Amino acid sequence: MTTANVYQQRPDSGAKAESSLHQANLAGLIGKGRKNPGVTVREKKLLGHLTLRGDAKDPAFAEGVHKALGLELPVALSLVAKDDTSLQWMGPDEWLLIVPGGQEFAVEQALRAALAGLHISVVNVSGGQQLLELSGPKVREVLMKSTSYDVHPDNFPVGKAVGTVFAKSQLVIRHTGEDTWELLIRRSFSDYWWLWLQDAAAEYGLSVEA
Repeated sequence: MTTANVYQQRPDSGAKAESSLHQANLAGLIGKGRKNPGVTVREKKLLGHLTLRGDAKDPAFAEGVHKALGLELPVALSLVAKDDTSLQWMGPDEWLLIVPGGQEFAVEQALRAALAGLHISVVNVSGGQQLLELSGPKVREVLMKSTSYDVHPDNFPVGKAVGTVFAKSQLVIRHTGEDTWELLIRRSFSDYWWLWLQDAAAEYGLSVEA
């Protein structure tokens, strides 16, 4: 058994945190654009992102996760959510946990305590990725322009999440509601995806929501 050093990675010195789309000034675009747009985008910024690895076949691991999070381990290509916390299957022994900003340190400690003695890994990856939420009646059409993955309702129901090629790069698409989707994007590609979304949604109307 090894002992992991767990650090609080959020600065407490008054340093200002900025999202990867800070320079795009999305806040300045709120309320502008076409009325009744087909697509609305909301930046879900500065959340806590943790990767969790362990043996899904071990009942002790599943029980420990449930004890710490109140969530069941999701099966392949799916996610589960409770309030503002979600847990997504990423592979046979890997999951992505997203929690409200500022809670990732406490959640990591809770996971390590609940899974003590098991062969696990918990890594804070908050600084490398973020979520964009897309909602509206034309989101599916925008997705059809952007990815070769079949987003038809029969193949991509609510609760499904997949990593796929999107606009000549890669990200994760999460179907969280009937007309609501999330894009899990890498920080370094944020500008590229924002420019792509503006172009792909132009014919339907695109608005920005706080």
